[in-house]
Amino acid sequence: MKAHVSSILLGVRDMEASKRFYTEGLGWKVQHDYGISVFFESDGASPVGFYGREGLAAQVGTSPEGSGFSGLVLTYVVRSEARVDEIIAEAEKAGATILKPAGLLPWGGYGGSFADPDGYVWSLGYSAQGEDQPYAE
Repeated sequence: MKAHVSSILLGVRDMEASKRFYTEGLGWKVQHDYGISVFFESDGASPVGFYGREGLAAQVGTSPEGSGFSGLVLTYVVRSEARVDEIIAEAEKAGATILKPAGLLPWGGYGGSFADPDGYVWSLGYSAQGEDQPYAE
């Protein structure tokens, strides 16, 4: 198996509320809406999609129940500290829980983190060394 992720599926409790959070709150564009799942435009990176939490759990053979930190963090790299601040503000306005306000990080970068309405953790980061990364916004 190669170190590659074909897509990222997030099991959500309320499909419509999650779509609103990401489209209206963060400006994402829906690429495909299949009713039971939704995928967003990805600019060549691994696409992110939603699937009903119970249906996704059944598909992979596990329980949909769970709480607390899952050990999974979704990261998003940007090209400036100002963009980190903008996205944190957009997420908070859309209903995200700010876990760590934007600020300097121990390793010298700048970032912050938030949880979406289903509790998925997003970590935003900027590093002068990462400005040339093709996936940075």
